[in-house]
Amino acid sequence: MSFNFEPLTPTNALRRAALVFGDRVGVVDGDIRFTYAQFLERSLKFAGALRTLGVGVGERVGMLAGNTHVMLAAHYAVPFAGAVLVSLNTRITPADMTWILRHAGCTVLIYDDDYAEAAARVARELGPALRLVRAGGHEDELETLIAFAAPFDEPVRDEMGMLAINYTSGTTAQPKGVMVHHRGAALQALAMALHMRLDADSVYLWTLPMFHCNGWCFTWAVTMVGGVHLCLRKPESTAIWRHLRNSGVTHLCAAPTVLTSTIWDPEAANGPAPQPVHIATGGAPPTPALLERLAALGFGMTHLYGLTETFGPACICEWRSEWNPLSFEAQARLKARQGVGNVISNEPRVVDASGADVAPDGIALGEIAIRGNNVMLGYYRDAAATQAASPDGWFRTGDLGVRHPDGYIELRDRSKDIIISGGENISSVEVERALTSHGDVLEAAVVACADEKWGEVPVAFVTLKDGATAGEQALIEHVRATLARFKAPKRVIFDALPKTATGKVQKNLLRARLKERQAPET
Repeated sequence: MSFNFEPLTPTNALRRAALVFGDRVGVVDGDIRFTYAQFLERSLKFAGALRTLGVGVGERVGMLAGNTHVMLAAHYAVPFAGAVLVSLNTRITPADMTWILRHAGCTVLIYDDDYAEAAARVARELGPALRLVRAGGHEDELETLIAFAAPFDEPVRDEMGMLAINYTSGTTAQPKGVMVHHRGAALQALAMALHMRLDADSVYLWTLPMFHCNGWCFTWAVTMVGGVHLCLRKPESTAIWRHLRNSGVTHLCAAPTVLTSTIWDPEAANGPAPQPVHIATGGAPPTPALLERLAALGFGMTHLYGLTETFGPACICEWRSEWNPLSFEAQARLKARQGVGNVISNEPRVVDASGADVAPDGIALGEIAIRGNNVMLGYYRDAAATQAASPDGWFRTGDLGVRHPDGYIELRDRSKDIIISGGENISSVEVERALTSHGDVLEAAVVACADEKWGEVPVAFVTLKDGATAGEQALIEHVRATLARFKAPKRVIFDALPKTATGKVQKNLLRARLKERQAPET
């Protein structure tokens, strides 16, 4: 025991909110409303319910749900029970869910009624090793368990203990479990609250999935300041505008596809929201047209950069007031940069192959490297991958970029060939494997193509076997039958694949071909 140290954990935010803002509504989900005092009591009883299911300290609990009050409560209840939260991406296939749950060793899966079919398919694969608990619908088992449970609160003794495992995909197409610690999540939540200027009058609309890096830690950041969590199951533009106009929304985070669909929705023609709204986005640099449209609608925008391994945004394109008079084109060039480390991050580096810093001239290319309080413990059950990602004490992101003379970094390419489409990561290798499983396909390579709506979409270059006749649509449908629909290529181009002397496909040349095809005729 020490009088000058207390382990950091983001769940303390709810205890404080219940004390300071206990009588204020803190969570809204349709017709359901909880004050912060009620939400704390509910989360503690939720933790007690997990204990009655046999969940012990350090055991993993899976969550399959959209942006609901149950999903939000799980970010407190699971650690209150001393367990580890494993949030599943609702868009992946049941086969992928099964792999993750098995790898994480989850003993319980709480699923929203909307995903009952996927949960049933997972249960058939995992059998009695996994206890299913339905939340919502006519057979809401979770509510019954909570109603009869006693409150439970397992104290956090080690701030570097595991809080969550968030799964992400790499070039091998095999998900890796990113181990999130209490200390990093608490500090990252503080950083997000500061950078987004959240306070007790903030109304945060949940358009970013909570399963994405624990909602970039806004699951805890909003609670820290006593703001309102406004849950939204599906980020549809019509619903977003309804809340913007009627619910007093002040903040939201959005993938490029959500942002684009919102600002070009017919409802936008009726003018800005009654109050200023600040948006955070990442994954695709803003265009001049996007910035102009946002300004016309009264939206402020912050461009962020990070990874699952860094608890979400590790960098922020910190805006400077002297840039405000610049043209939208000039502002877009500045806002396209990933920026500088957030207030609790070590300053990111851009390093060459030897680990030395590249020249800060905006030209010299290197790999972005990060370390600090908001970097993962490592990859769950994968010591080799952890070591490979941090060979010298700096986490190597796999993203290539430059450092400008003013210190701001800017991405130039993704060395891992991950395609970010609508905020979702798509492994090009995974799509290539699906394509080459078709009997007519000799070889395939998948690259990212810029897209106004989705940020990026996958495009496949395919070489058919001699005499094969498979067409574009047949191959797209083949991939859709194997993977989640959003992973299927939007186009298939039949062509020979350029290769190096060692037989490696030169994807840089494929990207160049794609740009040539997209270039306007003169």
